[in-house]
Amino acid sequence: MDVTGLVLRAAAARPHVLLATLPGGTAARLEAERVLRLRDWPLAATPAQADVLLVAGPDCPDLRAAVNRLWQDLPAPRALVHAPGAGGVEPALETGQARLGSRADQRPRAEEPGRTTRGGDAGGPHHQEPRGGEDHGEGHAGNGGSHDDGDGDHHHAAEARHGDSQAGPQDHHDGPEGHDGGNGGTGRGHAGHEGHGGHEGHGGHEGHGGHGGGGMEMPGGLPMADQGEDRDGLTLDQLHVPLGPLLADWPAGLTVRVTLQGDVVREAEVEEPPWSDITGREAFWVQPWLRAAAGEPVGVGEAARRRAAAHLDSLARLLSVAGWPAEAIVAKRLRDDLLDGAPGASVAPRLERFARRVGRSRTLAWMTRGIGQVSTEEAREAGVSGPAARAGGDVTDRYRQWLADIRRDVGRLEGPSPLRPAVDESPRGCWRDDDPPSAALIALLPNLLTGAELAAARLIVASLDPDPDELAAARGTVGAHD
Repeated sequence: MDVTGLVLRAAAARPHVLLATLPGGTAARLEAERVLRLRDWPLAATPAQADVLLVAGPDCPDLRAAVNRLWQDLPAPRALVHAPGAGGVEPALETGQARLGSRADQRPRAEEPGRTTRGGDAGGPHHQEPRGGEDHGEGHAGNGGSHDDGDGDHHHAAEARHGDSQAGPQDHHDGPEGHDGGNGGTGRGHAGHEGHGGHEGHGGHEGHGGHGGGGMEMPGGLPMADQGEDRDGLTLDQLHVPLGPLLADWPAGLTVRVTLQGDVVREAEVEEPPWSDITGREAFWVQPWLRAAAGEPVGVGEAARRRAAAHLDSLARLLSVAGWPAEAIVAKRLRDDLLDGAPGASVAPRLERFARRVGRSRTLAWMTRGIGQVSTEEAREAGVSGPAARAGGDVTDRYRQWLADIRRDVGRLEGPSPLRPAVDESPRGCWRDDDPPSAALIALLPNLLTGAELAAARLIVASLDPDPDELAAARGTVGAHD
């Protein structure tokens, strides 16, 4: 019996895809999420769950090392593909599926000089950097473009993790009744660190917190630890952990370096976004405002459609971080329908049901109440505008503000009047070329994250959802004017 071929065919039949979004890759990410949903291919949350690593967006030299680190963490069999834009997503996924099921592409390479299988003690680590084109594996794969430096046994462990990682949150949130239940399984997971907020979940050291980080490490990949007093006066280890730049449900390219004592953030610092090459980057969500600022006629209906879709995208990311994947999928479907030009009359009834379920969820409100408090006055003083300033409160207030804004915008999809970019808000606030609204949102993060638990920190970032692509767009616009 051809056991190896059987394992490879099983892996390629319905691969789990880890989506790594590069700056400027929003359009490619949205297309990838849509195609994966139509194909019923699961989105992986961590490298350990993934069979295919899909890099979405134009090549970013500053993040090649982070992408390579993700690639190193994928168990075999595995494949790495790149979709620079939305049009390259389906070909990239086809290539990834073909390579995943190919014996030649998955052949172990321990016999190559300087190579070793996983767990070996000779040679250097497998290195494969993303390059332009459909698949990053070519040129590094030896005979036949192999993507593997292990054997098929890794995949069985990954398959077990697939089931474990997806069963828990889905069980807790199978419909609105499950989510609003008094005991709130996933809600208590956040508070008690057994779910997404734990050390192996969304905010954990072995989950999202380990994606694409940099910094100094000890042998074996363990971060160096210092010691310091915590808020109870005890001396505890301090871990220096990077959040980003390639986390799932995280602003693309954003890196926040935090100092942790236990699961409490003691310090937080935002790194400068990667600026080495901003050519080809598109600030997808503010395109109507950029075009209107350049003198192109744009209607308020088009802007309202893009703004509502952006808020639904932000809600989907927040709900994923909070552990409510069923409603996150509903938000993504509504988002995609709006971007595809669906009339407001067909979207409004489904949106109303979604808004009622999410807005009235007691468990979601309980999980997010009191986290990331920013008053309207504090927001205005910090230069924040848009929903985050109008909400004037915590994470709960901000996602409810998104829901209210979406309802309003869906009723304005046919508005014929021209868009005034200096007056009509973009998704994250009033648009200015020299001071994009996401810059103020990013500036809020260090103070809001300091003192928060790690799970709460993920929710805070998701509730603000700054878009680093706005900074690149503003930088390019100012440079063009100069």
